[in-house]
Amino acid sequence: MPELGKYAGAVIGSYVLAALLIAALVGLSLWQAARVKRALAEVEARQGEK
Repeated sequence: MPELGKYAGAVIGSYVLAALLIAALVGLSLWQAARVKRALAEVEARQGEK
């Protein structure tokens, strides 16, 4: 691990923030994918009723 000196807080904080943002984007993508999958299943079920 390189010595970061007085910038250690800013660098580590930036890494933590980036990791949180990436995790939020992955979570949002998974949530939206599940929502779209449910909506598609509903549309397909209605198509089968006709």
